[in-house]
Amino acid sequence: MENKINTSAENPSGQQTVHKRRVRYSGTHPRSYKEKYKELNPEKYGDTIEKVISKGGTPAGMHISICVNEILDFFQIQPGQQGLDATLGYGGHTRRMLECLQGQGHLYALDVDPIESEKTKERLEKLGYGPEILTVKLLNFANIDQVAEEAGKFDFVLADLGVSSMQIDNPERGFTYKADGPLDLRMNPQKGESASDRLLSVTEEELVGMLVENSDEPYAEEIAARIMARNRRNKEGWTTTELHNEIEEALKFLPEKDYKEMVRKSSQRTFQALRIDVNHEYEVLYSLLEKLPGVLKPGGKVAILTFHSGEDRLVKKSFQRFYREGIYQDIAKDVIRPSKEECIRNSRAKSTKMRWAVRA
Repeated sequence: MENKINTSAENPSGQQTVHKRRVRYSGTHPRSYKEKYKELNPEKYGDTIEKVISKGGTPAGMHISICVNEILDFFQIQPGQQGLDATLGYGGHTRRMLECLQGQGHLYALDVDPIESEKTKERLEKLGYGPEILTVKLLNFANIDQVAEEAGKFDFVLADLGVSSMQIDNPERGFTYKADGPLDLRMNPQKGESASDRLLSVTEEELVGMLVENSDEPYAEEIAARIMARNRRNKEGWTTTELHNEIEEALKFLPEKDYKEMVRKSSQRTFQALRIDVNHEYEVLYSLLEKLPGVLKPGGKVAILTFHSGEDRLVKKSFQRFYREGIYQDIAKDVIRPSKEECIRNSRAKSTKMRWAVRA
């Protein structure tokens, strides 16, 4: 690659400045996250973004919000109301709710990811949603009561419990076995224990329990035994590829016709179980559910999107309990799912379940 040296009038000091060309696609379908510079710049390459989405994909560094119409139909947001997006993420839901407020009222938004929340805040500010209408807090949604103490109670609260696509796609975050990177899996990589460290310290019995309780993994014992054997051989940190390879080895006993699909599913479940564990996801969800009635105004509405059975069970039982106790005046009798059209357009929507409740 040729570098160009600038010694023009724009550089009056006369010092030589080396300009490097931007990394470009190495082919028509780049696999490297950093090579996807068009997808990572949606404002500049809108046609590329639309092309990826139209084929059912999610552009790198971007997140497509799920069940937006269903959420807005339920909330019926009015100008002047006060709301809370407990999971800011890429800001897709937040933006649509802000549009409904029409410049009147206020929306609070929470996120524990310091990397992505700052990007989203800047993105929304450029769209005209500054501090007069939007307050973004780096805070776990388990602490929604703290926000309500400051802001007052809410007319509507949304919690999207899915992992953002920006986190999944970035190999440096370690959320997927499909790209090599450090096995981190923390929503906030600046706090707590990484999944790699967790694997090095966990006992075999604990690991089996984690895989069963967090993801219903049918081969929990085989996978845990393989991980423990690797730990005895190697005390160094884990990578995403290493974990996937050990799962492949653990399931070698399966029939050839089932092997590839079972490895894929077990890898997904193992990563999910570890992610839930290192982020204490069930504990913080339970805290959110217990505190929700206390932050909603009478008639206030809450909608929650879940992505696996463990989350949905917790939400369902909480809503049913508070409904029986008369704390919620109404709850969703059945889950609401994304439309067939949305699932075609966004494959990551397929496992989504939405439940709602209304405060008495």
